[in-house]
Amino acid sequence: MKQPTKAIICAAGMGTRFLPQTKAMPKEMLPIIDRPVIQIIVEQAVQAGVTDVIIVTGSTKRAIEDHFDRNIELEDKLRSTGKSEMADQIKQIAELANFIYIRQKGEGYGSALAVLEAQHLIGDDEPFFVFFPDDYFRSDIPWPVQLKEAHEKTGKSVISLTEVARKDADKYGMVEVGQQVSERLFRLKNFVEKPGEKNTPSNFASAGSYLLTPDIMALLAQKKLGKTGEYMLPDSIIELMHSDEVYGCSIDGVWHDTGDHMKYLKTVVEEALVSPKFGKDFEQYLRDYLK
Repeated sequence: MKQPTKAIICAAGMGTRFLPQTKAMPKEMLPIIDRPVIQIIVEQAVQAGVTDVIIVTGSTKRAIEDHFDRNIELEDKLRSTGKSEMADQIKQIAELANFIYIRQKGEGYGSALAVLEAQHLIGDDEPFFVFFPDDYFRSDIPWPVQLKEAHEKTGKSVISLTEVARKDADKYGMVEVGQQVSERLFRLKNFVEKPGEKNTPSNFASAGSYLLTPDIMALLAQKKLGKTGEYMLPDSIIELMHSDEVYGCSIDGVWHDTGDHMKYLKTVVEEALVSPKFGKDFEQYLRDYLK
């Protein structure tokens, strides 16, 4: 079975929810303590064997390229001031993978178009990851590794799932599950966007990351406009479900969604509390403050 070594990160969005902060800084660079969200995603993907990271960007995303590039002047400055360990950390970011940048162009909006921009870099028999820089899991086993293991069992496309309260089913794309393959792996029957508590087919939500087989590209190329007026990747995955097997992997870990202000704040607080470096002091600060 061909192993996935490429990951597409869809990073062309404007980040309007975080304006004015994102006027000059891409939302993908919002820090989780001292690492931007997109770096966390890349680090996890590399542990699943990814060697080539394809970042589909827009015109305001130069900071992403700078972040994953070498900065020799900064490294030399750090070493000259006795901060060699920090210099090594900065260097290692650039050496995580091969980074390829594609400017999203053409008319229309949506995640399907971002994936299509990278089609020429994906082989006809090559499975590949797709990530969005709003979502990631904190887990003992990197969540891309869990997706890869699910793909190895099935040979089919796999999407990441997370369990949510049924009352929150109006906030997420929810899946209908069929055959249970293992404790955390299910064949999927359908995908419903924000159905609400009464209409949700399960308590499993799509968590915004995928390991896809290349046959998805033919469906994406049809460029069918979704109900939202955008060309969305999940719409093509639904089509794939109806013609082939698609699986969902319930990820063993804590899901973090940084897509709006409150979710971002919760993520930073939760990450700070579990941090070996800051956790104890930060917890004590919160306890004192809340008194």
